[in-house]
Amino acid sequence: KNPYGLWFLNTLVIAVVTGLVTVFIGACAAYAFSRMRFAGRRVGLVTIVVVQMFPQLLAVVAIFLLMTTLGDWFPAIGLNTHTGLILVYLGGALGVNTYLMYGFFNTIPKELDEAARIDGAGHARIFFTIILRLVAPILAVVGLLSFIGTVNEYVVASVMLIDPEQQTLVVGLTKLVSNPRYADWSAFSAGAVMAAIPVMILFLFLQKYIVGGLTAGATKG
Repeated sequence: KNPYGLWFLNTLVIAVVTGLVTVFIGACAAYAFSRMRFAGRRVGLVTIVVVQMFPQLLAVVAIFLLMTTLGDWFPAIGLNTHTGLILVYLGGALGVNTYLMYGFFNTIPKELDEAARIDGAGHARIFFTIILRLVAPILAVVGLLSFIGTVNEYVVASVMLIDPEQQTLVVGLTKLVSNPRYADWSAFSAGAVMAAIPVMILFLFLQKYIVGGLTAGATKG
């Protein structure tokens, strides 16, 4: 019996947590780069762009060795754990998403921040009560892209998750057809439909934000 439900649940948990944490941390970083002036700000932005030129696939061996060693000290975030895989995904996604949100944050007038600051609001209150509501489109887009990328990712997940009960749906389905003699294409097709359902639901739910989020951030950087 193929554990579709377990694979699907693992994928859903990893994708949801990765998407939410990516949106939150990326938004915090983008707000800092957009609104604050500090030493190393420009170098940090350039570094984000340069690092994203190299795909995460190039670091698979290094990631495997790092997580293996890390698992000896902290088993909860080492190899064959969902937490470790989520941390790896966050490291690969935060750079490009931070830069994408940075462009969108720059379109929000700074006069709003100044008016709120006059009323006694600090950076935290301005960020959570004013800015996040105005940048909802880009948050939705980043969350959607992160969710889709996590659901469809195979290479890192296949390296990180060894135990079949810990694996994601994509990794599990690939094993069903890895042997040409015993390939179960009907089960593979059913699993592929299962993987597409949450993506489609999330896309329909966030559809009204997508166009604005994808275009507005590119108009001003």
